[in-house]
Amino acid sequence: MAYLSKDLSVLAYANGFTLWHYATNDTAAAIDTSGYFNPAADMLRSGDIIIANLEIAGTQKAGLFFVRQAAAGTVDVADMTQVGAANTD
Repeated sequence: MAYLSKDLSVLAYANGFTLWHYATNDTAAAIDTSGYFNPAADMLRSGDIIIANLEIAGTQKAGLFFVRQAAAGTVDVADMTQVGAANTD
């Protein structure tokens, strides 16, 4: 798949920082490819954080993407830091 603007929403904004939420069936590797969020370049800023919910083949994952660059129409996010990777109960 590709980036879908309807799946990106603002959770909080303060002091020039925005916390976003994004839900998709794309893999973390696809999302952290430079250019995935280029269509949102006019909204995202360097330093923003995107909380992502991914569902790949019925397996849910969640993680954080740090926006490394968002300028001149180009967005690059760092590799996803996964949240809740292990369940030991």
